[in-house]
Amino acid sequence: MWGIIATWRMAVEGITEADKMLKNGADSGDAIEVAIKEVENFPYYKSVGYGGLPNEEMEVELDAAYMDGDTLDIGAVAAIKDYANPISIARRLSHEKVNCMLVGEGAEKFAHKEGFERKNMLTDRAKIHYKNRVKEVQQQEIKPYSGHDTVGMVCLDTHGKMTAATSTSGLFMKKKGRVGDSPISGSGFYVDSKIGGASATGLGEDLMKGCISYEIVRLMKEGKHPQEACEIAVNNLDEELKARRGKAGDLSLIAMNNKGEWGVATNIEGFSFAVATENEEPIVYLTKNVNGKCIHEVASQEWLDNYMKTRTAPLEEK
Repeated sequence: MWGIIATWRMAVEGITEADKMLKNGADSGDAIEVAIKEVENFPYYKSVGYGGLPNEEMEVELDAAYMDGDTLDIGAVAAIKDYANPISIARRLSHEKVNCMLVGEGAEKFAHKEGFERKNMLTDRAKIHYKNRVKEVQQQEIKPYSGHDTVGMVCLDTHGKMTAATSTSGLFMKKKGRVGDSPISGSGFYVDSKIGGASATGLGEDLMKGCISYEIVRLMKEGKHPQEACEIAVNNLDEELKARRGKAGDLSLIAMNNKGEWGVATNIEGFSFAVATENEEPIVYLTKNVNGKCIHEVASQEWLDNYMKTRTAPLEEK
């Protein structure tokens, strides 16, 4: 049995490549890294990697993490600038016994020493998004933060090994040095090959309040199906945040267990995810929460076409 599940439509090309590898017995670590890099390298996805939206100082700071479900090894980078494919740097760090999470300049020095590719990750298109948002904030008094769509994945290979990984540019217009849930173990991701794994996307500041990826794995350990585990964790955190704080940010979670069964839950409208398993070709779903139960529908061709059209449409500075 094999399988891979990922947050957002933007992951489907990556998991399609991973699916080909997994069919041929590839290691889940190799497959998940290839899948994440596919997203990182595509300049029109403005919340991950090259082309990611910048912070308030117009710098692209990236976060990424990798976890091996066999050994529980974790590697993570946060607020790293000017390096391509932070997921690969995070995976390399997972082999370190100590110093396995590095931030900012320290992460960049490690990447340089290890020979990773230096690259200016700020694209002209992202600059236009930034300048337009600055004007919108000034003229319309809207909040600057928008666009925090982490790509998160969980993968199972034919040998029973599971991995989890994340990559993001974080909140658009975030404060310099801001780090969300994505590179934080237990919040943005968690995986145990004996049980399963989970990964999150949404507002990191709220996702961290529930250590929600670990919570889903814990529920699966108790025997819950991934779908039930996701729904319990998301609904409980959503309710708790609203009770204590009056509102809850975006919370969307994906999960897969060591049988290749998967689950997804969200508290927003319009969450998409992609999945491929031994029994299911790479496919994009849309999900919505109806009274605590999440209903998944296959994305229509019209929706898929519109998705790419809006993301690749020409941009003009306002």
